Parts: sequence; structure tokens; C-alpha cells
Amino acid sequence: MRKLLLAIPVLLTMGCAQKEKAPKASNGFGPYEGQTVYLGDNATVEVFKAIDAAWADRDYTTMKTMIQDGGMFVFEDGYTASTAQEFVDKIEAEYQESLEKEEEWGWKTDYAFAAYPKGSDDPNATNQEGQWVNAQFTGNDGTYIEWYQIVDGKLKMWYQTKGDYVIPED
Repeated sequence: MRKLLLAIPVLLTMGCAQKEKAPKASNGFGPYEGQTVYLGDNATVEVFKAIDAAWADRDYTTMKTMIQDGGMFVFEDGYTASTAQEFVDKIEAEYQESLEKEEEWGWKTDYAFAAYPKGSDDPNATNQEGQWVNAQFTGNDGTYIEWYQIVDGKLKMWYQTKGDYVIPED
């Protein structure tokens, strides 16, 4: 009985001790040594959705509050902006061009998800800041794939690619 009484506090201590959390499972690798990639969170996708909605509405005032000056924003035609004003000026120029050509302006967002790389000690691994949203859009002139680096609720880096193929609707 005495052994049982001595064992109870030991068992209680072991049972109440906080268990060590297993490391989060990676689902890929990044370009820098030691870097792995993880799925991001929905809060980052919500920031992307707010940017996308302001873009669709041509609400440049809202967009500029969500874009970090000094970033790098690369359009599919090679144009690179580094300020929020340059970014929205390019969007407005594309919109005006579509009006002149009497082309439909707009897109359907096909998907979006957040991911982020972590784990590299390389000082050049600036991609580890914040999270990235990958999104695909279908427009009347092709399919666009874009990456949005979102840091503290603002767009820091963005780049866009375009394929001529338009995904058929079901």
C-alpha cells in the first residue's frame, strides 16, 4: 500500500506535465538551404480577398493602404512597380486600355491558398517574412497565376504570370 501511495504523486506529476508538441508537418521545400514550406492560415487569404475586391472595384484608395511602399510588384508584361501609387497607376492604365479596345475587364478567381517557407538561416531568405498567397484567375484573355507576399496585413511582394489558355467553364 505504501508503494502505491508513493506512486500516485509520481503518476500525477507525469500526467500533468505538458507534453512536447510535435513539429508541424512540412509539405514542401523552399529555395534556400534548410527551408521547408508549410500551409498558411486563412487570415492571410482574407487579406488577399480584400486586395482582390478593392482591385475589382478599382478602389485605389483602399488598395494603396494595403500595399507596402518599397516592395516589388512584377506584372506579367515585365513592368515592375515599387510603390503603391505605381501599382495602382499600372492597373488603371490596363483598365483604360481595355476600354479603348472594347474588351471586357475583369476576372474570375479560381482558387487561393496561403503557404509560407521557414527554417533557413540564409540572410538572403527574405521570402520567410509573412505568408504567401497563391491565386489563379481566369480572364477573357487567359489564365493568370499570382503570388502575394503578405507581411503584417500588407502586400510586400507580388508577381504575376499569364498563360493564353482560358479554362473552360463547366
